[in-house]
Amino acid sequence: MLITYAFSNFNSFRNRVEINLAVGEKTAKTDWAAETEAGRISKVMAVIGANGAGKTNLLLPLLFMRWFMAQSFHAAPDSLIPCQPHYLAEDEPTQLECTFRFEGTLWRYELTCTPHQVLREALYRQDARFRNVFERLWDERARRYNIRQRAFGFTSTEAAKTRKNTSLIAAAAQYGVPLAGDLIKACACATNITLHELPSVSPAHALDNAAQYFFDNPRQATTMRRLLADWDFGLQGVDLVMRDAYAEGMRERVMPYGLHESHGRRFRLPMNRESSGTQSAFVLLAHCLSQLENGGLVILDALDSTLHPHLLEPLLGLFASAKTNPHHAQLLFTCHSADVLHILNKEHVMLVEKDEDGESDSYRLGRMMAGVRLRDNLYAKYMAGAYGAIPRL
Repeated sequence: MLITYAFSNFNSFRNRVEINLAVGEKTAKTDWAAETEAGRISKVMAVIGANGAGKTNLLLPLLFMRWFMAQSFHAAPDSLIPCQPHYLAEDEPTQLECTFRFEGTLWRYELTCTPHQVLREALYRQDARFRNVFERLWDERARRYNIRQRAFGFTSTEAAKTRKNTSLIAAAAQYGVPLAGDLIKACACATNITLHELPSVSPAHALDNAAQYFFDNPRQATTMRRLLADWDFGLQGVDLVMRDAYAEGMRERVMPYGLHESHGRRFRLPMNRESSGTQSAFVLLAHCLSQLENGGLVILDALDSTLHPHLLEPLLGLFASAKTNPHHAQLLFTCHSADVLHILNKEHVMLVEKDEDGESDSYRLGRMMAGVRLRDNLYAKYMAGAYGAIPRL
């Protein structure tokens, strides 16, 4: 479970920003936060702000750390690390960190790097206090890394061979180090974006991937059918049919069809002929249900882009309910619709804005210096500009 993450000099953010999902003990209890041994932690966090403010950039550091820990070993030996510094600080390193709970223990990961190499990488585990599991520090004079380990399990010889553009965790996992493999699994997430701020796949492939996921997971497919019918799309259900594929290299593919009934007659439409809202809900449910069953992280960009505002609450409610979210899965998402302020309280909203120098900043609505009262009409005040993070028209 994610507790905090922070970063600086990453894309449009030059100064350090911290996203803390912990909720204060004095805050009224709601279903939007989970009671854990680490305290009360948000299950849902919305990111809102004007176009171009940096909302997506606020989520990308998490995806980058996940990619770096899990997949950087497979990058080309001479490839750049995909962390873009702010254009006013291109000669300065990027710094990232995150704290998360895994198997009843708090862990903290720290990384300092440039696009060319890792400068420092460290992992800590909390016992009575945070203790170092490993630290990897670049020695410029010696032109090598100094690596210290405590119960990490990676042999010194192999650790020393880790490339400058690769995480020690990613390298250790390739050599079968159990802790490295477990950490990579713990950091898994479902998302609809890539490190390059683009959709992870095309809309057509997103439908294909969702259909295949539900075909392989019939129990969650049943949940998907019920939810789509409950959300009143005019659907009676969804058929998932294995068909021959015509694309080169593909022999079969799962085709999704929406089932309808009119004047006593039943018919079905290919999912790609359904409304954009129906298609979006189908794909979003694949992302969300994949993590809700076992607990995990979902990172979604432009959650509301094709959804009716009235569907935000039932979709977010899947994470609030203990029945549909028994293992405290978390959802971090960007949206443009201020209607989310009718649903969530101030502790579960991050605002993002960009100044005239092109630097993004983010602040938690509930922690603004001016103060936001519990009884405030968040929607009305935001729309009036009281909190900032709105378009300048």
